[in-house]
Amino acid sequence: MNSKQATLKSVRIWIIVFIFFLLLSGVTAFPLETELKWLVAQFENQDNIMYRWLNNIYYAIKTTNQTFPQLPYGTDWLAFAHIVIAVAFIGPLKDPVRNIWVIQFGRIACIMILPLALIAGPIRHIPLFWQLIDCSFGLIGLIPLSICYHKIKKLEPLTEKASIEEYHFSK
Repeated sequence: MNSKQATLKSVRIWIIVFIFFLLLSGVTAFPLETELKWLVAQFENQDNIMYRWLNNIYYAIKTTNQTFPQLPYGTDWLAFAHIVIAVAFIGPLKDPVRNIWVIQFGRIACIMILPLALIAGPIRHIPLFWQLIDCSFGLIGLIPLSICYHKIKKLEPLTEKASIEEYHFSK
């Protein structure tokens, strides 16, 4: 396997990992009440800030779902958006050089999580520790996308050279 093939394989593996976790984030946004019920049960015998926060959120979601059953439709759209964005990454999976803009878009989205969490968090009375957990998703997502971006930049000259050679040989 030459350097170009190895780099391309590495880029594709990182993109697949990113797609997997984006899909996982999306799919887990559908059953929030069920997931929170399970999560609260894991912390039940501990009276700490995490238990109180999760229990409060579980109560809010459970009560809202019972009172306004149409409201979770909004989080269904959030889940759907994650899935749709994951589908967009099929482009760079197939042709990373041509679709590097999707990687750039993903990096920008990951960075934009930070101001959203740190501005909207206090407005919505989200504890700082939870805002930092939210920020971590952006920072963690930024890692594979940045690796991909830099590897794709290394592929660009190799791909352009191959395209020029293919053009000359096809005449």
